[in-house]
Amino acid sequence: MKIIIISILLLLCYTSYCQTQYDLNMEAKEAFQKADSELNIIYKKVIKLHSADSIFISNLKKSQRLWTQFRDAEMDMMYPDYGPLYPYGSVRPMCWSYYKESLTRERIKTLMQWIVGIDEGDVCRGTIPSK
Repeated sequence: MKIIIISILLLLCYTSYCQTQYDLNMEAKEAFQKADSELNIIYKKVIKLHSADSIFISNLKKSQRLWTQFRDAEMDMMYPDYGPLYPYGSVRPMCWSYYKESLTRERIKTLMQWIVGIDEGDVCRGTIPSK
């Protein structure tokens, strides 16, 4: 009897944490949207901090535009649209969103250098301010 009760309790604990694929897809989408919002905030902050340098701002905008094209091309390479031969199944939206989030987080890391700076003494820091 104890084994049956313990088994039922364990089963209830397990099933209470299960999610549908739709839930997982939405969770991944929200994670990307959060990262994208953070990226936009950081991008605007970099523009504000370096607004006096018009050449830098022009190049930053160009870089961001090209990075967006790169990100989209990277997404197409990773998850091509094969149409009806769609080999990914119902997990594609989740995988797609998590990969896009990962690329976005890398861009955030790159842009953050122009906010927090890098250690003084790096002679190759270019326009990145030193700490």
